[in-house]
Amino acid sequence: MKWTSLNNVIRLTPVAAALALGVGFAGGAGAAEVTSIAVLTPEQGTDYGWNQQAIDAGKAVAAKYGIKFVPAEGLGYGDVRPQLRELAGDGVSLMIAHASGYNQAAPEIAAETKVPVAIVDRPDANVPGLIADYTLSGHEGAYLAGVLAAKMTKTGALGIVTSGEPPSWNSQSAGFAEGAKSVKKDIKLIYAVIGPAAYSDAAGGRRVTESVIAAGADIIFGQGDGASFGMMEATETTKATNGGPVWFIDVIGDKTPIDKGHLLSSVVWNLVPVFSAMVDDLKAGTFGTKHYSIQVADDSCQLLHTKHIPDDVWNSVMAVRKDIIDGKVKLTPVFNAEDVRKLMTSVDIGTAQ
Repeated sequence: MKWTSLNNVIRLTPVAAALALGVGFAGGAGAAEVTSIAVLTPEQGTDYGWNQQAIDAGKAVAAKYGIKFVPAEGLGYGDVRPQLRELAGDGVSLMIAHASGYNQAAPEIAAETKVPVAIVDRPDANVPGLIADYTLSGHEGAYLAGVLAAKMTKTGALGIVTSGEPPSWNSQSAGFAEGAKSVKKDIKLIYAVIGPAAYSDAAGGRRVTESVIAAGADIIFGQGDGASFGMMEATETTKATNGGPVWFIDVIGDKTPIDKGHLLSSVVWNLVPVFSAMVDDLKAGTFGTKHYSIQVADDSCQLLHTKHIPDDVWNSVMAVRKDIIDGKVKLTPVFNAEDVRKLMTSVDIGTAQ
């Protein structure tokens, strides 16, 4: 997953974007026949996270609608215009460009080929019938993860380790911090970033996580794609400063099959409803006129329940989930990295640059 900051993206209104891309609005977007979808990912769909959840969702949605699924995995973080053109030439009905590093090329190819694309991290780039943004935020699930961590920490310190500061990571970091502070206002939060785009840096993930553990954290909230494997390994091989175990809270996927006893939970994203909504909108002629989201109310974003969580703690976290759904706890996603840092009590400057 490679992202570009929303702060560095040229923001266009739908009308301006349409004019820039040569797409007309007269008569609105028309309904389309959907016979196939393609999902493009920078890494292989075997990471129990960002890439795998998208590939698995693409398969499920294709089966649901009886259409063809075309996986395009491991494309890297460079120029994907050739792959997009090839898919368009093969007659794909929708191309889901599942990396923000693709959010410049995909709209260009959509305008060139007239094949609809879905992109991330460009919420102002929607063009009816052609381009739809799905910048997702798992902040509600991350808030619950923060509540869980604050209730289970023994050292009184929690770590947040990220492989970059893209909007989705930022909103989850902020949600986790807010959830933890709702339990204990002065809880210590140690925040560290592996690098500006260290999404697949497993070695860096382990190194930085070990430094955060050494600073006192006994629960790590990790966001990293391939880097998360290094984070998880660090929790498995490093003791907390009090001599006790270190727990890992993952995001997007479920690493239970490879857990060695330290996976406390995960903020799991279910992309099937999101991709399904895209297909429905294409068929209805409303693609590119709305934004897509995930939330705890329909379990498109949910906290993973593992055997390591005591029943009383889990029940109390689920009570908070109900309060979010009922509107008693109101959450607003925080996408800006500077605003995220303001929520932390300790920022590891050495690894945050």
